[in-house]
Amino acid sequence: MLGSVRSRIFGQNVMKNFIRNGSHGGVPGENLPFNIHNRARLTMNFLLFALTGISAPFLIVMYQMKKK
Repeated sequence: MLGSVRSRIFGQNVMKNFIRNGSHGGVPGENLPFNIHNRARLTMNFLLFALTGISAPFLIVMYQMKKK
């Protein structure tokens, strides 16, 4: 019981400090490492990220099959 109260209070204090020290407290996309306001750039970054991950296994298999 005492541990859960302490962890709850600690969590509340962390969030208060986070909001006070520069966070706007819930602005969408604020904590992301990329800009979500430029739709074309966001789309290109997503496609690059997704297609790299999807195609990597196929490229590795193709390389291994061509290798003797």
